[in-house]
Amino acid sequence: MHLGMTVDEIVEHPALHGHIRQQAQLLLQAYEGNPRLSSVFATQQRWLMGHIALALHFRAAAAGRSGDLTAARFFDAVAKHEVASRNTADAFIKEMLKYGYVQPVAGGTDKRVRPLEPTQPSIDAIHGWVVVHLATLDKLDGGGRVGTYLGTPDAVADLQPLIADGLLCSRRIREPERAFSLFTWLDNGGVVMEWLISGIDERDAGAARVPTGVVSTTALADWLNLSRTHLARKLREAEEMGSIGWLGKRGHSVMWVSDSFRREYARAQAVKLAIIDDAFNARFRRNAERVATAAAENSPRNSQLSGGPAN
Repeated sequence: MHLGMTVDEIVEHPALHGHIRQQAQLLLQAYEGNPRLSSVFATQQRWLMGHIALALHFRAAAAGRSGDLTAARFFDAVAKHEVASRNTADAFIKEMLKYGYVQPVAGGTDKRVRPLEPTQPSIDAIHGWVVVHLATLDKLDGGGRVGTYLGTPDAVADLQPLIADGLLCSRRIREPERAFSLFTWLDNGGVVMEWLISGIDERDAGAARVPTGVVSTTALADWLNLSRTHLARKLREAEEMGSIGWLGKRGHSVMWVSDSFRREYARAQAVKLAIIDDAFNARFRRNAERVATAAAENSPRNSQLSGGPAN
C-alpha cells in the first residue's frame, strides 16, 4: 500500500502547476464566499494560530472533554511553538470572539476561565479547506481521499489536529523561501498569491515571465480591503527581487510573475500537501490497513490453514 505522496513526488509531478492553479481558484472562491472569515486567517501567523485553536478544541472533544480551548491554553500553545507574542495571540482571540468565529462554551461555571469553542462557520471553513487540498492530492495520484473523508462522520475533527501538528513542526512551512515569505506576513497575503497564480494561462506557464490576470493593483487592494500603500510596497520588493513585474506601466498593466516565483509557490504548496497527505494517511489509510489485516487473519481460509474452526 502506497502511504502518501512525498514533497519530491508532488514537486516533480508534470501536472502540478495546473492543479495548484485550480486549487488557488477554489480558495479564492472560498474567500469571496466569506471575506471576513478568510481574512482572519490570511497571514501565516494567523493561519497557524487558527490551526492551534482548532486542534485544542478537536482533541478535547475527541477525549470527551469540553473547555480545553481556553485563552490560557491557547497562549501556552502559541508560545510553545513560537508563533506569536502573547499580546498578538490575545488580540487574535478577541477578534475571533468579536466576529463570532469562537464563542464561550454554554454552561460554563467558572467565569475566570471562560472556555471557548469554534462556531459552525469556522468549522465549515476548515472543512472546506481540507476538501480543497485533498482534491488536489486526488488529482495528482488518482486517489480517493475526498470520498473517504466525506464518507467518515466528523472526519475533520480527527484530521485537523494531525495537519496542525505537521504544519507547526515543519521548518519549510515556518521559514518559507524569500519571495514567498514577502506575502506571508501581509494582510491577505495568501489571497494575493492565490490571485496571481489563479490568473495564469497554462499556455504561458513555461515562460520566464508568466502573465497573470492582474491589471490594476489599486483594484486588487480595494477588493482585498488592503492598504494600497502597503500592497504597493510589498509588490515593489517582489519586483526588485525579479519575482514580479508589469508588461507596461507599473500598477496599470498586466502583471507577470517569474517562473522562479511560480515554482517557489508550487514548492510551498507541495510541502503543505505532503503534510496533509501524511495526516490523511495516519488517520485513514493505516486504519484501513489494520482492518484489512484483521479481516484476513479472521477469514475462513486463514482459520483452516491455521487449524482453527472452519465456517
